[in-house]
Amino acid sequence: METLQHLIDVANNLLWTYIMVAALIACAVYFTIRSRFVQFRMLGEMIRQLVNSNEHKHSEGEKHISPFQAFAVSLASRVGTGNLAGVASAIAVGGPGAVFWMWIIALIGSANAFIESTLAQLYKRRANDSFIGGPAYYILHGLKCRWMAILFSVLTILTFGFAFNTVQSNTLCEAVENAFGIDHAYIGIAITLATLAIIFGGIQRIAKFSTVIVPIMALGYILLALVIVAINITQLPAVLELIVKDAFGVEQIVGGGIGATLMQGIKRGLFSNEAGMGSAPNVAATASTSHPVKQGLIQSLGVFTDTLIICSCTAFIILISGVSLGGDLDGIRLTQEALTTQIGGSGRTFVAIAIFFFAFSSIIGNYYYGEANIKFITSSSKVLNIYRLLVCVMVMSGAIMSLKTVWSLADLTMGLMTLCNIAAIVLLGRQVFVLLNDYTKQKSKGLDPVFKKSEVKELADNDAIECW
Repeated sequence: METLQHLIDVANNLLWTYIMVAALIACAVYFTIRSRFVQFRMLGEMIRQLVNSNEHKHSEGEKHISPFQAFAVSLASRVGTGNLAGVASAIAVGGPGAVFWMWIIALIGSANAFIESTLAQLYKRRANDSFIGGPAYYILHGLKCRWMAILFSVLTILTFGFAFNTVQSNTLCEAVENAFGIDHAYIGIAITLATLAIIFGGIQRIAKFSTVIVPIMALGYILLALVIVAINITQLPAVLELIVKDAFGVEQIVGGGIGATLMQGIKRGLFSNEAGMGSAPNVAATASTSHPVKQGLIQSLGVFTDTLIICSCTAFIILISGVSLGGDLDGIRLTQEALTTQIGGSGRTFVAIAIFFFAFSSIIGNYYYGEANIKFITSSSKVLNIYRLLVCVMVMSGAIMSLKTVWSLADLTMGLMTLCNIAAIVLLGRQVFVLLNDYTKQKSKGLDPVFKKSEVKELADNDAIECW
């Protein structure tokens, strides 16, 4: 086991130190500039589309999910242990400055989210009475590269169905044990059975579950954080100064710590908001909407919601609390102790309850990303059922594995998956710029944008675009 851990650590260091940081930032900056800062100039449009997203109707008898439901399912995966445990781990390892780099990667990385989700809508396919799609589909049909599409599907299944779900399960069990003293194994059995019950219901049941749970849990956590920040409002300027100073501090530069700070911020930021990873497009493609850009805008808003609001809440709670960052506390226990200093012993209980809903909804969202890619590789219901059972096995395994092992495995598979998706969206990004121009032209005429392939000359002859 120690040898395996060492090999994973070496691979992670090579991947993240020399490749991932540069690739993510370069891609995000490129798309931000080429889209003319779409994530900033169209922020109001993002909110408007989300508010109005349930108004889009589809034919009777079809089972498409709404753009808001697609947003909720993707947010269910984004809003999880990355927000409570991942932020805490980033601060514990990289210092307060890691929060600054999480903000930066969210601000520029939301352009990646816009590109990938718009592409997923463009190349989605009809599947019985609903839609299906994602990076594997735009790689296959857009790039005409089947081997790369299958590779991405396999990496997605490994990352979300297996690796990420061990992180969610491990963190959930750690929080509950810290609050109530219940053994990991018993908690693992309970959440494994609950996962099994939901995932055999399909995307419609997953969407309904996420639509109810995600807004409640996110708003509850944000409200608590705002109350804590309001009570300690005089400390907020000092906390913000600490975050910025630690991101560029002399001590970090001289000691080489700025690299660790940057890397932790980007790794945990990516784990949390998933911008450019290729995960959210799997569910973005299932939404029924009148123009691909609409879903791209809505999914970009999810990145802001996740990192700039919910992750910041956790960071402020930890840094305001004054809990020591150099001790044995890490991950979810650090967040629990920080809340305990603010609201007493009930802090541990609140975080345990919050992380239960955060992590469990993420397990369900993660499962669906894997399911979408299983269906891309094969239509066999037997294979899908085997995948469902293996997901449950990994949920149970995560409950009893060590914190270091589950995070290391998640970092490795996440990095490989992201590289594959980035290569694809860079090659196909030009098509999204065409769609964005079509969308803005229609908006300038006072129209509610509707995309018709035949009316956009650059895409009219693209036979791989099936649903438009």
